[in-house]
Amino acid sequence: MESGLEQRAMEYRLGTAGFGYREWVGAFYPRDLKATDYLAFYSQYFDTVELDTTFHATPPAELVARWKSVTPEGFRFSVKTPAAITHGNRIDEQAAPMLWFLETMRGLENKLGVVLLQFPPGFTFEQFGRLSTFLSHLPKDVRFAVEFRHPSWLRDETTALLRSARVAWAVGDYDTTVLPVRVTADFLYIRWIGVHGRFGHLDHEQIDVDERLQWWKTQFERTPRAVKSVWGIVNNDFTGYAIGTCNRMKRLLGLAAREPQAAERGELFG
Repeated sequence: MESGLEQRAMEYRLGTAGFGYREWVGAFYPRDLKATDYLAFYSQYFDTVELDTTFHATPPAELVARWKSVTPEGFRFSVKTPAAITHGNRIDEQAAPMLWFLETMRGLENKLGVVLLQFPPGFTFEQFGRLSTFLSHLPKDVRFAVEFRHPSWLRDETTALLRSARVAWAVGDYDTTVLPVRVTADFLYIRWIGVHGRFGHLDHEQIDVDERLQWWKTQFERTPRAVKSVWGIVNNDFTGYAIGTCNRMKRLLGLAAREPQAAERGELFG
């Protein structure tokens, strides 16, 4: 990553991958809270969330409107592009479905934060031309981030393509060697994912990642001045409890971090 020239204020938006986890009841959500109220409660403590439900299908407009209505003004959603678009055979033929998906997500209005395009591990650099065609159809008034999961994309041509499209190169930390952080837009998009399915419980942190998070903090501090914001998403599989780790990262960055007290979680009398 390039080095910044001087200290400056950076906007951080840190949240979790999803919010509808029953395992968080008692640890984060009040025991008597309805599942339909999880998002409203969550948004009192975090200012962003990455929605995985959109990866499975474009949601109905009514649901998008509800997400918008139950969250505060400063809240922002990151949404995963449907797999039907990113995991098909020809990405260059997916412009129309993508625009339809975006039209639905525009129901979030100013709460639409980042649209993530996560490509499958088999999506290789051979698709460069098709991806270039696809990106040329994307609107300029929406933030996009692309996550590649095949090493063939690690080349200068990819960096140049994403920069020309002003699309962020998303980095997924899967508890292996972290891919290089390449600045291709005025924001970074980081996903702390870990190893899927390695924890039997998802209500408390089960491994120490302080050194890893400190490494990330250093990367953020070294970003060039062109980077105005960092969007960071924590998955439960990173430590076993995304809420706790997200707040850990917040505190490391000097941000306000809080969780509901026992009484708020409904644990006052056990």
